[in-house]
Formats: sequence, structure tokens, C-alpha cells
Amino acid sequence: MYPAEFEYFSPATVNEALDLLARHGDDAKILAGGQSLLPMMKLRIASPRYLVDVNGIEALAGLRREGDRLVIGALCRHADIAASSLVREHLPIMWDAANLTADVQVRNRGTVAGSLAHADPAGDWPAALLALDTMVTIAGPDGIRTTPLGEFIVDAYTTQLGASEMVTDVSVGIPPEPNGGAYVKFEKRAGDFAVASVGVQIELDEHEHCRSVAITLGALGPTPLRAGSAEALLRGSALLRGSSVAGSASDSAPDSALNGASAERLVEAERLVRDAADPFADTRGSVAYKRHLAGVLFRRAFAVALDRAHGRTVATLHP
Repeated sequence: MYPAEFEYFSPATVNEALDLLARHGDDAKILAGGQSLLPMMKLRIASPRYLVDVNGIEALAGLRREGDRLVIGALCRHADIAASSLVREHLPIMWDAANLTADVQVRNRGTVAGSLAHADPAGDWPAALLALDTMVTIAGPDGIRTTPLGEFIVDAYTTQLGASEMVTDVSVGIPPEPNGGAYVKFEKRAGDFAVASVGVQIELDEHEHCRSVAITLGALGPTPLRAGSAEALLRGSALLRGSSVAGSASDSAPDSALNGASAERLVEAERLVRDAADPFADTRGSVAYKRHLAGVLFRRAFAVALDRAHGRTVATLHP
């Protein structure tokens, strides 16, 4: 199908874009990567009368470090994240997400900010970035405001963004060393949306105890979720170095490589992760199946994150 007729604008500055959004309100949509919007327009699920293409706004481009934060411009592509040595060294959970997002074509055009603004419950970036200290900067007629990612996403496909507002950048805190993160997903076909996904971010103290841990679930509820009870259980635990646990043939049995957290504690954490999941049944699987996946993926992500926290270069599995 072809999209409905629309009027096209290409502003050169953020202020010009905001003026267009204020003028046309709900009838206008921002075009950045277009990897979600354009297919919806072709199917006429979305039929904006005005398209505001922000790709000519140089101020929105780039990926840079500012102190202990990584600032991701609204035009930063998934491929930019995947190619960043800073991301790979300090934020490997983001490197995982970038490389697991869709396919090469989408990664070369799609943007991180656009993915967050779209707020697809099965999207990779909302789930991965919720495990980090992620802030979203929003520009609108009343000025600029910054909000935590967990508050920015309100519901499935729904965010705090008003009709006259736009995301200008996303900033992520770079965790103190030693730390490690991992993001894993299960998909029915390569490049597909996740049936389930899990992100884990771990920080260790000088005694190799778990100083902090974040566990996030994607495609397992209307928004990305935090498994708070599992986090509380693992926080403060003594964690031994991981080994090949991510590739273990047994995804439900205790792993000796992680017995610093105790085999029983890890099994209980897995149960709490499954309980935190809030999936619905669809063509991708039943509720029970998706909850089982949540536990399996948690164990894999946790093992890789722990290995990375101990300085090992470990790849996540891509089931």
C-alpha cells in the first residue's frame, strides 16, 4: 500500500521543528529513522498530514561522552552505538542491544531516541536502557525538561511526549568499575521482535560482592519491567567469577560457577524474575512459555554480565 497524502517539512534547527509541531499538533509526526513510522504509514495505521523530517538538524546528531555520562543525540543510529569503542568497553549491555536490533538495514537508519519514543513493548532499547541510569531530554514550547526513562514510557506505545514536543537526546550514566552488563533476547526469526528479552547490569564492590544489580524484562508486559524482588535478593551477595555458564546445557539447574550467590539464591532469583514477568498470550507463545523464557534468559544474561564485571570478554548468546 501507499501512504496517505502528507505535507513534508525539513527544518534546519530544533526551534524550527518545534514551531512546526506547535502549528500542526496531533496532525504532525517527526521523521528521524522512520523504521517504525514509515511501515505504519504504508499500512495506513498512521496517516499524519504533516511530516517533520529532523535529519537536517545537525545539533541532534552524534554520540559523545560528557563526564560520567554518554549523551546520545536524537539522530544517533543503532549502528553508531554498535561501532562505538566507548560503548563496547564501558556499556556492553548497549552494544548487545544495538547488535540484536532488527537487521543491518534497520540498524543503519533507525535511531535510539526514536525507538524509545515509539515505546514498542517488544523493542530492544527500552528494555536494555532501563537497566542503566537513563535520562530522556525533551524539548517543547515550554522549554527543555529531562525525565528518567522509567517515567518517560507510560504504557504500550505511549510516552510523556506531548504533540508539540520532541526528544533531543538520551543520556546514560557510565557505571563505576568494576561493572558488567548484558542483554539477551529470544526471537522466532532472525531480526524479529523479541518473544522475551532480559537485561542485567551488575556493579561489584572491592570484595566482589554485588553492590548493585538491575534486571529488566522486555516483551513481557505493556512496558519494560524491573524485577525488583530479584534485584533485592541478589544485592549484597558474594559473587564468584562466571565461566561457561551462559552456554550451559542446563538452564534450570544451579551453576557451580555462580555459587558465590549460592545455588539456592540464584534459583530463587530466577523464580522471582519469572513472577515479575507480565506477558500475554499471542502467536509467539503462551503466558507460561514466556515466563519460562524470562527465567532462562535471566540466567544467561546474569552469567555474561558477571563475567564482564570480572574483566572477561564474553559474547551473549543469541538463541
